Amino acid sequence: MLKKLAILLFIIGITSTVNAQIRTPQASPFSKIEQVVGLTDVSLEFSRPAMRERTIFGDLVPYGKVWRTGANANTKITFSDNVIIDGKKLVKGTYAIYTIPNKTTWDVIFYSDANNWGTPKEWDESKVAAKTTVNVVPMNMKIESFTMTFDDLATGSAVLGILWENVYVGVKFEVPTDAITSKSIDVIMAGPTGNDYFQAATYYHTEGKDLNQALEWMQKATEGDNPEFWYLRRMSLIQADLGDKAGAIETAQKSLAGAEKANNADYVKMNKESIAEWSK
Repeated sequence: MLKKLAILLFIIGITSTVNAQIRTPQASPFSKIEQVVGLTDVSLEFSRPAMRERTIFGDLVPYGKVWRTGANANTKITFSDNVIIDGKKLVKGTYAIYTIPNKTTWDVIFYSDANNWGTPKEWDESKVAAKTTVNVVPMNMKIESFTMTFDDLATGSAVLGILWENVYVGVKFEVPTDAITSKSIDVIMAGPTGNDYFQAATYYHTEGKDLNQALEWMQKATEGDNPEFWYLRRMSLIQADLGDKAGAIETAQKSLAGAEKANNADYVKMNKESIAEWSK
C-alpha cells in the first residue's frame, strides 16, 4: 500500500512539474491604443522595446533600411473608415506600419499585409497602400521606451506620433468626419423614408395599437408611382381591420399585380385569398 502511495505521489509531482510554466515579463511589452478621431475608430497595436543605454537610430536601427517600427510582430493600425494620408486615399482596414528612418526624414509606409513577424521575408511593392515622407523633430529629452501616440486630435484629422530615443516623427491623417456628418444631417432632415413609415405602421398593426395612425403611415409609405407590393399588402390588412373592405380589396388588387410582376408566389396566394374573403 505504501509503495502504491509513493508511486502515486511521484506521478503527481511529475505532472505538476510538466504543467508548471515560468512567467517572465516581455522585453518589449505589447501595447494597444484605441482612439476615436472625429467619427472614425482607429486602433494601434505595437510592441515597445527599450533603449537600455544603446544608440538607437543610425546604429541599432540603421538608416536607410526598412524597420518594423517597434519590436516582435509588425505594428498594426486599423481604420474604420477610409482616410487620407499625404493626399492619398487609404481604404479602411488594417495595415502594417513600416518605416525607413534617416537622419532628417523618415519614410512611413502603410503595408496591406499586416501578418508578418517583423518585416516581410519578401517585400512586395504592390502591397504598399500608402507612403509618405515626414521630417524628424529632434527632442531635448530621451524617450526610453519606444512609444506611439495619437496627437493633435481634431474633428477631421489627427497625427500618428512615433517617439524613441530623442526623435519624434508625426504622420497626419484625415478622416471623413464632415462627409459622414453631412450625410447623417441630410438623412435626418429629409424626414422618414418609406421604409420607416412601413416599419412603424407594421408595428402598430401587429401590436394592435392605433390603426388609424398605422393607415396614415402606410399612405405615406405608398406614395409615388410604384409602391412596393408588400407595402400595399400591409396597407390592405390595416384597411380590412378598420372595416374598409372595399378599400382593402382595391389595395390588395394593386399588391397582387405587383406580386405577379415580381413572380412572388407567396404574396400572389395571400392577396388572392384575402380578396376572396373580403368579397364575401
